[in-house]
Amino acid sequence: MSNMQFSRGFNPFVIFFCLAVVAPIISADVAILRTDYYQKTCPDFHKIVREAVTTKQVQQPTTAAGTLRLFFHDCFLEGCDASVLIATNSFNKAERDDDLNDSLPGDAFDIVTRIKTALELSCPGVVSCADILAQATRDLVTMVGGPYFDVKLGRKDGFESKAHKVRGNVPMANQTVPDIHGIFKKNGFSLREMVALSGAHTIGFSHCKEFSDRLYGSRADKEINPRFAAALKDLCKNHTVDDTIAAFNDVMTPGKFDNMYFKNLKRGLGLLASDHILIKDNSTKPFVDLYATNETAFFEDFARAMEKLGTVGVKGDKDGEVRRRCDHFNNLNV
Repeated sequence: MSNMQFSRGFNPFVIFFCLAVVAPIISADVAILRTDYYQKTCPDFHKIVREAVTTKQVQQPTTAAGTLRLFFHDCFLEGCDASVLIATNSFNKAERDDDLNDSLPGDAFDIVTRIKTALELSCPGVVSCADILAQATRDLVTMVGGPYFDVKLGRKDGFESKAHKVRGNVPMANQTVPDIHGIFKKNGFSLREMVALSGAHTIGFSHCKEFSDRLYGSRADKEINPRFAAALKDLCKNHTVDDTIAAFNDVMTPGKFDNMYFKNLKRGLGLLASDHILIKDNSTKPFVDLYATNETAFFEDFARAMEKLGTVGVKGDKDGEVRRRCDHFNNLNV
């Protein structure tokens, strides 16, 4: 296992479960989503997104995993409204700048910016940043071998992004399955859907600080595969002075979206405590066993859960806007 180090601008995503979560806002102005939303107003939407993500993924293979994580962050805090993309200004500290979001990946923000720039030239003021993130996520997942799923469009970008809302709503790697599921349940997801969505860890990587407590000292986890643990100890030996050191979530096929994540859990190759607990807890183990032996079942459940995720807390015209820039509200004082 090589020592992977990353610059601040391209920080890898840390942990699928490290999501900022609150219950989705229920609005009287519910957006009506449909797959052909931009057919007349921006007919090149799909082509522009597809070309941009293809170029970016080839240039930086971490983009798919990072964008998938960013999409989860967006939808699980304030709903799928691009609030996670907002930058802090003199009036407001935005959610992406909370300490718990330090590792949100630069590549994911970059691909949204690239797509937004191209769309503003083709059809200015038409496509929301929330829709860009949703569509880019699906295209990138399929590019790395994941299942196709429909992306319904018509979301508006939200008016709020508050760093203080991140704290207290983030599942941690040492939580129990009931605790973690409680957060997913707030957003309408069953236990089976939670496990399926956990399969996002079949791509990407996590910082050593997220799993180092499983490796060192008297409380080291004896259930990690010994050779895997030894390799991780060597990889992470300097993580306290270099917090960019990271390991692949799936040590076997880290760049391919497949069911290897679940196979790894059965072999003691789960990287995070929140990964390993899925094979230990009696309520989630049957789903891990199913997905480890049946990739088709995993892909089908993951695709359905992703379609559902994309509808969480979406905003309509009265509760949102189409931002001119994805990192700024149209009214900067908001």
